[in-house]
Amino acid sequence: MTQSLYERLGGEDRIQRLVTDIVDNHLRNPLIRTRFEKYNDAERAVIERHVTEFFCMGSGGPQAYTGKDMLTTHKGMNISEQELIAAIDDIVAAMAKHGYGDTERNEVVAILYSLKGDVVRV
Repeated sequence: MTQSLYERLGGEDRIQRLVTDIVDNHLRNPLIRTRFEKYNDAERAVIERHVTEFFCMGSGGPQAYTGKDMLTTHKGMNISEQELIAAIDDIVAAMAKHGYGDTERNEVVAILYSLKGDVVRV
């Protein structure tokens, strides 16, 4: 039986550690860091929890996503395609650091690109 992407990503605990590194990467990325620097530690914790839930649910895990939908979350932010690509690059870099293979990284990138219409220039 084929494992789900969620299982191949290592479940919630491993995904949560990945998300922490993704946010750290975003904070170091000159193209998008200003979008994240404004959040205090408590707000960052909420963002990380929502991203972890979203990652888990979107990869086939049992978790429920309790955040806003993507369009509502990103509406009015005027995110550019360049910023989206920068964010995806940060995610791929974190996945590489955590030892995920090309198959998992490519599946995650495909999922992220499928959300483009709810994120870019909305």
